[in-house]
Amino acid sequence: MLGDTRERYGSVSRFFHWLMSVLLIWQFLRLGHRINDGEHWIGETLVPWHVSIGVTLLVLIVLRMLWVSTQLDKRPLADPVHPVAVRTGHFLLYAAMLLMPVTGILYMLGKGYGLKVFGMQLVARGTEVSWALPIGELHSPIAWFLLVMVLGHIGIALYHHFIKRDQVLRRML
Repeated sequence: MLGDTRERYGSVSRFFHWLMSVLLIWQFLRLGHRINDGEHWIGETLVPWHVSIGVTLLVLIVLRMLWVSTQLDKRPLADPVHPVAVRTGHFLLYAAMLLMPVTGILYMLGKGYGLKVFGMQLVARGTEVSWALPIGELHSPIAWFLLVMVLGHIGIALYHHFIKRDQVLRRML
């Protein structure tokens, strides 16, 4: 089943969810590189792909948001006990996932680094873009916020599965 139903998410929604999960984990490894600030396997093998994966995530989140907009009346219903919290949490997750690559691109342009994605130079190196840098500097704080939101999302999914023993986690598996 491609589309969502009231009982579970369809294969398209699950594809977006799990592909983006893997790519976000890859991106979060960049935080470990910054904390350690040394050369190691993360810095040598994964970090060089950070910008390309970020742009890929931007495309995926836009496509995912378009897909969700076609599934609103079909998707599984939110937990009836906390519908506002569920909607707010998902809104913040989507907003942070959208803002991460946007602020990352603005940081690159603001610093004059240009934008190179999977070996293709999309924007040439050049002069700094003064208005883009202050917005781009929000990239790191938003990354930490997104990390907290993702960990909370995982924690709540596990709470539903192991404590409440309801079917919430199974909808996405």
